[in-house]
Formats: sequence, structure tokens, C-alpha cells
Amino acid sequence: MERLYYKYSDFLKDKYGEKVYKLPIKLPLTCPNRDGKVGRGGCIFCSETGGSHENLEATLSIKDQLEKNKSYIGSRYGAKKFIAYFQSFTNTYLSLDDFIKNIEEVREVSDIVGISISTRPDCIGEEFLDYLEGLKDQYMITLEYGLQTVNNKTLEKINRGHSLSDFLDAVLRTKKRNLRVCTHLILNLPWDDMEDAIEAANILSILKVDEIKLHSLYLAQGTKMAEMYKRGDFILRSKEDYIKTVAGFLAYLDKDIAIQRLLSRIPEEESVFSNWSTSWWKVQDEIISYMEDNNLYQGKLCKF
Repeated sequence: MERLYYKYSDFLKDKYGEKVYKLPIKLPLTCPNRDGKVGRGGCIFCSETGGSHENLEATLSIKDQLEKNKSYIGSRYGAKKFIAYFQSFTNTYLSLDDFIKNIEEVREVSDIVGISISTRPDCIGEEFLDYLEGLKDQYMITLEYGLQTVNNKTLEKINRGHSLSDFLDAVLRTKKRNLRVCTHLILNLPWDDMEDAIEAANILSILKVDEIKLHSLYLAQGTKMAEMYKRGDFILRSKEDYIKTVAGFLAYLDKDIAIQRLLSRIPEEESVFSNWSTSWWKVQDEIISYMEDNNLYQGKLCKF
């Protein structure tokens, strides 16, 4: 029997022989589409927290954030190995010296087996990749690139400030150094459809990215997109449509690409809309049931 999809947790367990958990790190950073370099205001869906709603305060040192999160997660889940995850905003949008200082602080913490760095595909210079390449024998190094959609017109609507070609260039340069690539996608943007999801699956399969993190669109209070929704500038796609889109995306995706998650979430008190007022795990169960009922599984329709 084919597995429905390749879970990232299964990949980690296969690689390390035990459970491995990501420890989020929050830094006082920004993005080039916020500070005026390529745009103002940031992505229209992004809040002032930069996509991290449950992290510790950025005023804590990297080492303190890791140790505190490691103590909590380690005791709660019995974990002994961890991945340091630079999560909020653009973590390579700073000087190389400052970036190296951040990574070196991670190296002071025990039980860290991997380092994941969330960034934009237009913000990864050769010197950053050269430095990270030198660490790959000691740590599993992953660049997490926010793409969100392969539709350039939608990228413009959401004020990403980069194109699909920027993403392709970043992935090729990263893979050339044998570093891992994770891609972030939002599969229910109101200007996209199933055709865009299938095209995304095709492109990511051809590129042989290593991981994908799927996001279900939520509208955080105070964001431009939330205000657009209140004005009636667009209609949100239904839960049923999202379920079908995720299932279709996975069916066209290479079976060896690990899936970090199927949808996202935000605290209810911070949202205007999130997961159709349904618990994230219930939506996940519905995706799994839909795939089972329709005999779909990751890679079934993959052509590459």
C-alpha cells in the first residue's frame, strides 16, 4: 500500500533513528519588501510578527531561546535531538558577519543536529551559501524559501517583491552546494486555482526540492489582506476547495519530497479568518480522508 504522503517527521526518524523537533528562533529582523529596498508594507498577508505567533521574545539571545525551547519540548516529548529554526522574517537580510555570529551562537548549544533558515529567494548571496556549505558535514543545513505561489501575477498582488525566476535561481544555487531546500506554499490564495497548484507540484518535482511546508491562508488582524477581505475585494476559497487542492498537489508531487505540514494556524484572537473556524487537525483529517476515498497519494500522477 502506497503511503498517502511523505511526512517530514518520518524523514527525520528515518535519518536519525528517533524523533527530532524544530526549535524556533525569533530575531529583530525585517524584509526588503518592508523597508523600501524592493517595496513597502511587506506581504499583504503578513502581520507585524512576521509569521511567528508562538515564539519567544526576540529580546532573548539565540542561545537562551534554544535552551528554553529545548527544555520545554525535550521534557514534553522526550526529544533528544533538535533543529535550530531561524523562523521570522528574512534571516539572511543582514550582513554576512552578523549572520555568521547568529549561526555560531547556535553551535554553542548541545543536541542540535540541524539548522534551518527561513528567508526569501532574492536574499541569499553566494557568500552566505559558501559559509553554510562549510557546515553541512556537521549539521543538516536547510534553506527554507518562501515562494507562496508559482503564479507571477499573484506574487505581484500579494506584494512579494520577487518573481518565480528568483526562486528558481536560489534553489539551483543552493542545490549546487548539496544543501537542503524547503519551499513554503499557500495553496488557497484567492487568485490561484488547481492549475496553479499542479504547476507548483511539477516545478518543485523537477527541481527536486527536499521539503515543502504547506500553508492554508489565514487573515491576521491589522494586515492589508484582512482589510481587503472586509471591503469585499476578494472571496475566500472554501474548505472543500482547499482539501481538493492539497490532494491534487500531492498527487502530482514527487513521492520523495518530505511534507512538513498540510496547513497552518494562528491564535483565534489574532485572526479575522483561519481554517474556516475549524480545528487544524480536523481539516488535516478531512484531507487524509479525501485522499483515501479517492485513491490518491503523493506521487501518483507525478510526471517528473
